[in-house]
Amino acid sequence: MARSTAMKAAGIILALLIFTSLALAVSSSNNQIQILNAERRIDLSSHIVKVFLTLKVENVGTTPASEILLAFPPSQADHLALVKAQAAIGKKKKKSYVHLDVNPTELPDAPNGTKYFSISLLNPLSLGETATLEVLYILTHSLEPFPAEISQSESQLVYFRDSALILSPYHIKQQTTFIKTPSTKVESYTRVEPTKFAGRELKYGPYEDRPPYSFSPVIVHLENNSPFAVVEELLREVEISHWGNLQITEHYKVDYQSRPSFKGASSFKHLLASLPPRVHSVYYRDEIGNISSSHLRTDYRKSELEIEPRYPLFGGWKATFVIGYGLPLEDFLFESPDGKRYLNFSFGCPLAQTVVNKLTIKVVLPEGSKDPSAAVPFPVEQHLETKYSYLDVVGRTVLVLEKKNVVPEHITPFQVYYTFKPIFMLAEPLMLASVFFLFFMACVAYLQIDVSIRK
Repeated sequence: MARSTAMKAAGIILALLIFTSLALAVSSSNNQIQILNAERRIDLSSHIVKVFLTLKVENVGTTPASEILLAFPPSQADHLALVKAQAAIGKKKKKSYVHLDVNPTELPDAPNGTKYFSISLLNPLSLGETATLEVLYILTHSLEPFPAEISQSESQLVYFRDSALILSPYHIKQQTTFIKTPSTKVESYTRVEPTKFAGRELKYGPYEDRPPYSFSPVIVHLENNSPFAVVEELLREVEISHWGNLQITEHYKVDYQSRPSFKGASSFKHLLASLPPRVHSVYYRDEIGNISSSHLRTDYRKSELEIEPRYPLFGGWKATFVIGYGLPLEDFLFESPDGKRYLNFSFGCPLAQTVVNKLTIKVVLPEGSKDPSAAVPFPVEQHLETKYSYLDVVGRTVLVLEKKNVVPEHITPFQVYYTFKPIFMLAEPLMLASVFFLFFMACVAYLQIDVSIRK
């Protein structure tokens, strides 16, 4: 018994030593990087908050550094829609930018639930070397209406919460934060000297020599009358027919979270959907039926569908509707060098300046398609389904892509690869022929019955 207890104690001590060594290694890794200068610009012009962060980092340690960590408080991490980074190479007119990989990561000694993202550098930084990084991260649902309820004649006021100091696991020698407001009307803001407000810009800093994980909470109470349209759910079904057509059907559930503008008029007068060029057979309907209050503009570069809801939407009101259209398949279907076919289509939401809480894209492949795979430039959830349409025999493979917290910056091309056996190309025309044959035989039978009754 004593021996068993001693072995357990030794195991616990060994585990603690391993954990301590890992923590020291992480701490040492963080201490070898310092930020010489940090400039953060927060854009509150719309309900989608964009933050541009420029970091000049230096390796002050003895070992090369291959990554830089970004830190976010839990309250922001839950609202992060996108994090992108690039490295600036060259100077002034010869400056260029190179994309850098950004991935979520974890640290064993993260204070107060801090969340991290790791930026992979192009080349490791040696002692004394510096690099300039430019980061864009986007926050959704980060503006809190206050007061929560207002009359139709009042303007909309919101709270924005953040820190005057940039949360970072590194020592920052100098930093400044700029907050761009939608208008000059700012009710109040927290002061962390030096603080300055002029025009539509609130400036915090510059602050000198701040240790790692410095944090100074601030609240800005400001006016924001921009439309807060949120798509709670969007289902986009993309059906491929090898006989020349791509059929798109989009199901929207929209929640209008903004307040009305002045004089009681709704600021949500219409929605604008950006569609691909050469679009045809466009329709727009809700549960009641087709809605005629829409206008389609097309040219060789793009198409725009301007639609009006059946009734005006005020703050807190919801609407559901469907948009459908066809596209020429030759513009979107290609063949890869290894003989696979692939669809090249656009991810995201066609509606301008909207946040999508949950986006589902279903790519319906022709019957006989096998081994589907998707290439998407950011993490998404994927699974397969089977759909039966017309007179399908074995059903059509459906590749389902799902992503939460989608913003306009997610509108980017993605590819779906699959193999296809040509024998199944007879399936669709045969099915249509069968339908027409059955319809013809039913008509003949009906005419025969009618003639016999008349006799």
